[in-house]
Amino acid sequence: MKLFFSAGLVLLSSCSLLAQNQHQAGPDEKLGTVSFSISCAAASQKPFERGVALLHSFEYEEADQQFQHIAASDPQCAMAYWGQAMSLYHQLWSRPDNPDLLRDRELVQRAAQARAKTQRERDYIDAISAFYRDSDTRDHDARAKAYSDAMGKLYHRYPKDHEAGAFYALSLLGTSSPDDLSGEKKTIAILQRLLDEEPNHPGIAHYLIHACDNPEFAQTGLAAARQYAGIAASSPHAVHMPSHIFTRLGLWQDDINSNLAALEAARQQAARHTHVGHHELHSMDFLEYAYLQLGESGKAKAIVMGVSGVHKQDMSEDLQDYYNSFPLHAAALYALETRQWKDALVLQAPADIAPYSQAITYWARAVAAGHLHDAASARATLDRYNALVEATRKSSKPYIAGSMNTDHDEAEAWTDFAEGKSADALRLLRAVADKQDKVGKREVELPAREMLADMLMELGRPQEALVEYAKSLHTDPNRFNGLYGAARAAETAHEPKKAATYYVQLLKNCDGPDADRPELAQARILVAKN
Repeated sequence: MKLFFSAGLVLLSSCSLLAQNQHQAGPDEKLGTVSFSISCAAASQKPFERGVALLHSFEYEEADQQFQHIAASDPQCAMAYWGQAMSLYHQLWSRPDNPDLLRDRELVQRAAQARAKTQRERDYIDAISAFYRDSDTRDHDARAKAYSDAMGKLYHRYPKDHEAGAFYALSLLGTSSPDDLSGEKKTIAILQRLLDEEPNHPGIAHYLIHACDNPEFAQTGLAAARQYAGIAASSPHAVHMPSHIFTRLGLWQDDINSNLAALEAARQQAARHTHVGHHELHSMDFLEYAYLQLGESGKAKAIVMGVSGVHKQDMSEDLQDYYNSFPLHAAALYALETRQWKDALVLQAPADIAPYSQAITYWARAVAAGHLHDAASARATLDRYNALVEATRKSSKPYIAGSMNTDHDEAEAWTDFAEGKSADALRLLRAVADKQDKVGKREVELPAREMLADMLMELGRPQEALVEYAKSLHTDPNRFNGLYGAARAAETAHEPKKAATYYVQLLKNCDGPDADRPELAQARILVAKN
């Protein structure tokens, strides 16, 4: 271990020197205002606060390089090693892999050896040490909880330290249950008070958006969403983040503007020699979804075709799976949202990528097979999906299998539907929809309740379908297929005035020159009749 530790320090120092001239704050850089006093050399204070600001906007790679530079110029600055360790703990994105865990053990050991001069700094170091300690014997969730508990004690010990409040709030989100919003409620209570006191703080606004990224709290997060991009305009992730709330509220043009600006910010960041591929793909994901809701299928298709413009070398190592899965998700989303079932049924996934990445394609194929009443294809596809779930459980990331439950249940529901087991199909979809009503679906995803309404329509039960479309539009407003489906259900149920109301809203949303969905022509005809 000593030899590895020494070699690691040499490597870190070398990387620091390489990064020295590339990661300095420019005169026009906007990352927000952070006040985090440390007992290091005076020249380290401002660069350290820049690193913390980058952390708060999840610009982890650049933050890491900033802290490495501090450590190279001020080797006894314990908090520089804390910053590097924090840069490798992506609480809402991914779990550190073994190489990162090994490097972080070195970093927290180096931080302890540097002997921070204040108890507050030692408390911060002890907190992150709680996450990395015993990583070979304790699982990720237990260590994340230990870190959060330590940050909670730090937050209560230093009530005027807004950094402690912000990082504690993030830790609550990182350990929250996917089945309820109790962690989010606690986080919101902390952050709303802090945002009033520090309106230009990047982490407070950022984490408030994440806490409100669900149907229940989305409206609460709108003010923070409108603030955050201006607070940290130099961060592609910060410029993108408001679109999480815009998507929840069906504010599609705001969503588009946010992600176009994020793509531009990513291009500017690329000039600083950092990986920006994940920023680009994430913004493209939201752009495709928003274009589809405005009926602009041509622009959405351009996003699908434009994926090849993002290169694998632009992705950091821990996000390679995201790179592999993105084109599959983009193609599946386009086919299902535009209801091109035959196209969805023939989608293919490379066999040499992670099983959970392949699974996206088989979920889409199962949904399409259900709509086409192709029982054989649906069953074969579901069997393949189940095999991919099992392979994920046996992979290096078995915890991902739990996140595949929703897609599995939807695939199984459409398989049951194709096989004529409509009661089982409706029961499965309703259970998923009821859960999504409480905690929300993923932002760029088809709502299960809208699927439920689609299924009821295909079963010739338009009045029931109309009820479900209305519920779906409450949690996921202004979706193209939700509005069109509700209008069609009302029309079929002989409620022309209600149908016209939905058609009018659809046409209002899709009034741009690039709206090209054929369903809009039918909407105009019916509205003209009324």
